[in-house]
Amino acid sequence: MQDVKIHDKVFTVMIEAKQINERIKTLADSINIEYKDKKPLFLGVLNGAFLFAADLFKEINIECEISFVKVSSYSGTESSGAVKNLIGISHSIKDRHVIVLEDIVDTGDTARYIIEELKRHETASIKFATLLFKPKALKHNFKPDYSCFEIDPAFVVGFGLDYDGLGRNLNDIYVLK
Repeated sequence: MQDVKIHDKVFTVMIEAKQINERIKTLADSINIEYKDKKPLFLGVLNGAFLFAADLFKEINIECEISFVKVSSYSGTESSGAVKNLIGISHSIKDRHVIVLEDIVDTGDTARYIIEELKRHETASIKFATLLFKPKALKHNFKPDYSCFEIDPAFVVGFGLDYDGLGRNLNDIYVLK
């Protein structure tokens, strides 16, 4: 696999697309069993989780729905630490089983913010699924209910994750070299 240059940075492959697809399928199998008769609402966090959400959703074979919210906490390669709700929930989620789909959990700021917002809507349950989890970068006592990969706290791009808007379209996940 070849390195890629995005803006002023060089990235090298960390996780290949084949591995990503296998883990997403395994996650979907677990959700299909756990939520068989619950009609969950998947809530994808834009922009980063759109590929993860789409690929996971294609593997879900139970009755369910999907919607999206948009929050922001990144600037360049660093988390800004400030979570801003840009697009909110557009319909009632009261008494719904909600599964949040996020591209990456690092500091936990965004995850904590989303969960607190969802609790205000009196959901039946809230679970959190992420493609990537950086436990060593956490600032909060938080662990996703589902994660495809645990990684060290390095900056990554690809498969929906970006560096100043670029790199989301890469099939593999790349790490800053």
